[in-house]
Formats: sequence, C-alpha cells, structure tokens
Amino acid sequence: MACLERCRCCADSRRHGSILYSILRSEERAASPAGQGQGPGPRRGQASRGCPCGSRRRVALRSPQVACKAASAVLVKTLRFVQNVPCFQELPLDEQLLLVRSCWAPLLVLGLAQDRVHFETVESAEPSMLQRILTTRRQGEQPPPRGPAPGRPHHGGGGGGPHLPSAGEIQAIKGFLAKCWSLDISTKEYAYLKGTVLFNPDLPGLQCTQYIEGLQREAQQALNEHVRLIHRGDEARFAKLNVVLSLLRSINANVIAELFFRPIIGAVNMDDMLLEMLCAKL
Repeated sequence: MACLERCRCCADSRRHGSILYSILRSEERAASPAGQGQGPGPRRGQASRGCPCGSRRRVALRSPQVACKAASAVLVKTLRFVQNVPCFQELPLDEQLLLVRSCWAPLLVLGLAQDRVHFETVESAEPSMLQRILTTRRQGEQPPPRGPAPGRPHHGGGGGGPHLPSAGEIQAIKGFLAKCWSLDISTKEYAYLKGTVLFNPDLPGLQCTQYIEGLQREAQQALNEHVRLIHRGDEARFAKLNVVLSLLRSINANVIAELFFRPIIGAVNMDDMLLEMLCAKL
C-alpha cells in the first residue's frame, strides 16, 4: 500500500509545542531517588486476599523517568508516521482527529513493540477503598471514585487523583509486546499493521466511511502480499499477524495514559495533547 490475557483465576495550554515540550524535556525535571515514595512490598498472607493470582493489585512504573521518556518519544514518532501518510492528510481535520483519538493507544503499543521498549512495574502503596472512605469521611467529603464509569472513557485531565493500573492490565500489555517480539515483525509489517489500526471505518461519527474502509482494506491486502512474498514457507504468518491486531483490543487507552504520561505531565487531557501534536510539525 503506497499510502501507506486478563485474569484466568477468576493542560489547558494551547500553544503549539507546550505540552510536547513538557514531554520531551521531562528528563530534565528533578527526579526523586529510585524507589523513593514507593510503598513496601506485600506482606506474607496478603496475596490470599482478592484475586489469587494478584492481577488486581495496583502497580506503577519502577523507573518512570526512563519508561515515560521512551513512551513519549514513541508517541511523537507515531504521530509523525500518521502525518506522513498521504491518504490520511486528504481527510478533513475533524476526521483525522477522530481517527487519532480512537487509535493512538494501540498505535503507541505497536510502536513500543517495534522499538523494543522494556519496562518494569512495582506494586504501589495506593490506599485501599476502605482507607479512602475512612479518610474522606473524616474530612466530611464523599469518597472519590476509583475510576471512570463504565462506557465513559477517561483521558486524564480534570480533578481526582491518579487511577493506577492493575497488574493484570500491565500483563496484557507485556503479553502483547512478547507476542510481537516472538514473531520478529518487520518494519513494513508494522507499517501495514498500523495502517489497519489507523483506518478504522467502524467509528461512530465518521463521514468518509467508505474511503476509510477502502484504505483499511488496502493495508490488509498489502500486508498479505508482503507476507506471501517474504515468508513463503510460513503460510500461517498472515493469520498470526492478525491475531496481534485482535490482542490490541485488550489494551485500554486509559491505562496507557495513566502509566506513561501522568507521571511526567500530570492529569493531562489526551485529546488536547493529541490535537496539539497533530497540528504541530513533528
């Protein structure tokens, strides 16, 4: 194309480059010593509470400065890739933004896989729901919600504290990365996969549905032809690559934002940041 596992046991700134500058310069901020502020590890006997496999535990990045910087660089490269797709540029701006808002997270995770970005997490000392209720009642407040209501995506921004991802959600991301690395996906294959993800004709609100559907079809056809040419002895490779696409559905955009972007730029509104970066010359 020219234009291209969950548990088994149960910003207000609008200046171009302002948010982007914060991302790319985050390593210059004063970083706390490694491990500082992290809660103690789980005590013996606590693992029996809740999910036996521990996938519901809340976790945070072990080295946020390193991992967040790498993820930010991948986000910039991802949007640069999107901007350089001529067929994408032919779409109206509101259509472009709608596509990017819906697929930035899976595209980012594909970029993490392509750049072989590794990251580690540690269990967080996030207070339990009981602790949160008791604390807020002492203050005469309502207990804060633990996360966005079902069906209402949260992109950061606004009030409230961080909603740390669970160990199970992180395992889904790491499982996806491991799957990509086991397939040794080439640069062209990554490009065709990204094209398939980017041009999603099933999004509500799109006006150029048929055109976008055709672009997605072209990306899939180009991937199939490339696989048949380069991997003639592996007839199942095209199906394996499509399994990779299906695994992307388990990746939550809110988890990606909380994990990789909140630690360095706070409660950022991802829609605002994506619009700013999309309109900037990356």
